[in-house]
Amino acid sequence: MPKYSAEDVRALCKERDVKFIRLQFTDIFGVLKNVAITVEQLDKALNNELMFDGSSIEGFVRIEESDMYLRPDPNTFQVFPWKPREGAVARMICDIYNSDGTPFIGDPRYVLRRALAEAEEMGYTMNVGPEAEFFLFHVDSEGRPTTVTHDRAGYFDLTPVDLGEDARRDMVLMLEEMGFEVEASHHEVAPGQHEIDFKYSDALDVADKIVTFKFVVRTVAQRHGLHASFMPKPVFGIAGSGMHMNMSLMKDNENAFYDPNTDNKLSAEAMHYVGGLMKHAKAITSVTNPTVNSYKRLVTGYEAPVYIAWSARNRSPLIRIPAKRGMSTRVELRSPDPSCNPYLAFAVCLRAGLDGIKNKMTPPASCDRNIYEMTDKERLDLGIDCLPETLKDATHELKNDPVIKEALGPHVYDRYMEAKKIEWNRYRMQVSDWELEEYLTKF
Repeated sequence: MPKYSAEDVRALCKERDVKFIRLQFTDIFGVLKNVAITVEQLDKALNNELMFDGSSIEGFVRIEESDMYLRPDPNTFQVFPWKPREGAVARMICDIYNSDGTPFIGDPRYVLRRALAEAEEMGYTMNVGPEAEFFLFHVDSEGRPTTVTHDRAGYFDLTPVDLGEDARRDMVLMLEEMGFEVEASHHEVAPGQHEIDFKYSDALDVADKIVTFKFVVRTVAQRHGLHASFMPKPVFGIAGSGMHMNMSLMKDNENAFYDPNTDNKLSAEAMHYVGGLMKHAKAITSVTNPTVNSYKRLVTGYEAPVYIAWSARNRSPLIRIPAKRGMSTRVELRSPDPSCNPYLAFAVCLRAGLDGIKNKMTPPASCDRNIYEMTDKERLDLGIDCLPETLKDATHELKNDPVIKEALGPHVYDRYMEAKKIEWNRYRMQVSDWELEEYLTKF
């Protein structure tokens, strides 16, 4: 994406006849927040003088600490292509600062910046390429979302079976107009399920793009009379939605994961990074799979990863090394889902990988068999462990992992754990339709 200065933003607003600017940021759960200003307030915003009430944002601060400042990042300036050309609407993504001028440690963007700063101290920059899946559902007569899919299509199907293709086409066009380089878009395995992949970039840019991507997809779907959902497992019996993360580290403008002199063309750093991901995988899952519903996707039978292993050949393990080498060498983590906060997800994965590099962690031998078809004893003999089965299990792993706790920082960790405890307790007290069907007449 282009690098803009504050002066560039002022000129672009004048050139594009921008009347309103939305200043955006996320809470700790990745939910996009928005403060709208008129162009007459732009100078005030660019001078970092705009204050807001942080106590009203989930996971931020207490009411007695509520005054916070929005610092817009000029490089994130975008004009919304679906809004009127006259009196246009633009946006900038913001960093959050305390009233004393220090960065707010509970800002997810700052959490990622901290992790990237540690990587930079070690000589690395991080690139990420996401693969985010989503569902397109009908809405009812009152405009409320349903779980009725718009098609009966399958993987890579085309019209007339895939009735969401027009919506997906408009999504791609909107994203490209906003500076995304879309590499592929297609129907996914489940009815009503889609995927749009855009080109990898540095981690902060991609995290910004993911929150923008979800906003654009929802907006375009609504314009087509559909509801777009990034819920991991909205429908029982079909595949859920993942967000595979393809990660690489750059050092001196070269891919640090590539080594032409090894048998598999992977460097020692790549192997240590994989080792770090595997060591911390259980705690990472609490962040990359942050909801009760996330664990309805992480089950066998629907292609979602369950077992902590790696391979350069098959797709059943947690971590896959795609075949391309050279500058395209990367590590694909297959467990994350699109309900995660991308800033926090990238931060914990990077910190885990860097821990592996610093401590020269060596992963076990690659597993090139289909793990789903192994017996429990075969997996046990190979030392293949499982990801947490519930949100409660995952937060327990996070509680006992100092590296991932430190990656989040004390503020985000404490607020996150408190919120997830409440979420789990609310869930476990519910009486589901399945329970009524199973037990009501039996007992």
